[in-house]
Amino acid sequence: MKRRTILLTIAASFLLFGFAVAQSDAEPKKDEKVKKGWNFGGLPVVSFDSDLGFQYGALLNLFNYGDGSTYPQFKHNLYLEWSRFTKGSGINRIFFDSKYLIPGIRFTSDLSYLTDKTYDFYGYNGYEAMYNAEWPDDEAAGYMSRVFYKYDRKLFRYTVDLQGKLPMANFGWAAGVGFYDYKVGSVDIAKLNEGKEGTDKLPVMRGLYDHFINAGIISSKEAKGSFVTYVKAGLVYDTRDNEPNPNKGMWTEAVFAYAPSFAGIGKKYEHVKFSITHRQYFTIVPERLSFAYRVGYQGTIAGTTPFYLQQNLTTLILRGSTSEGLGGGKSLRGVIRNRVIGDGVAYANLELRWKFWKFQFINQNFYISLNTFVDGGQVVTPIKFNKNSAYWNSITLQNDEQLFTEAQVFSTDNESLHLSYGAGLRIVMNQNFIIAVDHGRPTDKRDGKSGTYIGLNFLF
Repeated sequence: MKRRTILLTIAASFLLFGFAVAQSDAEPKKDEKVKKGWNFGGLPVVSFDSDLGFQYGALLNLFNYGDGSTYPQFKHNLYLEWSRFTKGSGINRIFFDSKYLIPGIRFTSDLSYLTDKTYDFYGYNGYEAMYNAEWPDDEAAGYMSRVFYKYDRKLFRYTVDLQGKLPMANFGWAAGVGFYDYKVGSVDIAKLNEGKEGTDKLPVMRGLYDHFINAGIISSKEAKGSFVTYVKAGLVYDTRDNEPNPNKGMWTEAVFAYAPSFAGIGKKYEHVKFSITHRQYFTIVPERLSFAYRVGYQGTIAGTTPFYLQQNLTTLILRGSTSEGLGGGKSLRGVIRNRVIGDGVAYANLELRWKFWKFQFINQNFYISLNTFVDGGQVVTPIKFNKNSAYWNSITLQNDEQLFTEAQVFSTDNESLHLSYGAGLRIVMNQNFIIAVDHGRPTDKRDGKSGTYIGLNFLF
């Protein structure tokens, strides 16, 4: 059976936005009601995956606007999400963001436990890693396993980030600490096969992750994950007129993230990452049409980064449960998740945003926006490793495995720009609670076929 994902979240979206805990009695500013107190929006999380099972859960986003004097800027933002797949994957997340909890300091914290029974892994350095689309496609002649390019990952994460102002206009400092506990292993095929029969069952075989361990590309010290502490420090430049969907301004972050050996990761994998992300916003038609772009770079500037951390993209404020790529809904929409992994990556996103309908419903302010986008990125500093040709040329078969060669795992293609394009829809309540739907397609079949993403917020 071909893997399928059926998303049912659009139904009853308006009904599940929720009602405000405190209502505004102020006169509307133009055609928009000024909000006060606590307001909330929520959505069910319902889907089905033929391997992961049935997904169920909910998310809730609460915004506090105080006496309304700061609207549409919120004083406090609390986000809660709980969802489960019946075969073990899930999201458990509490996120808090406030500019008023500590006077003069923006305080952001995230507490999450994320389990993913089929986390994507395609190798290193983009197009230098071969992606065979038939291997995970159970309707293709060359099918091997739907989970060949997967591994099992459990992640506990707790982060605290602080931002304050500097004497120079619009400049600020940033500092933070993050605690991450990664538990990584092979896909639990027996668990995923529970309740299946015949051809629906996954073959009991090794995936690419297992072969990388056996070949010594992933060392025994990094193969199972570890506890990691990141200490962050950086600078921020921010002139945005509105954080959730700016009409004008710039937002730039330059951040160093240091993983010390004494805080869990070990001497061999002590490292420093540097990331810089610049975003800029332009008004084309006031309050209706805008253009936004984001360009970013992240690389290891000292030490060695273990494989399970290479996909992390440093950010001071998480706009979703993860900030990972390149590839997937948070970076290159339409490109398969984690397709572009290297020791240094560069990326860009271009987006037109059109607010075509503004209205009021259940005493809340709404607008609906369409967006079109082009995303691109590539590895600029490759991960250096020994392919170990002797291993690939002497693989012994196990169970229902098929024989493949080194040439089917490592490509002779040079890494180059990965591009995707697409369109999306946003349903926005009180300018802050944003339901997001994006569909993207890559321009190159080596990056997959397409991707559809349902979540919250604009990408940047």
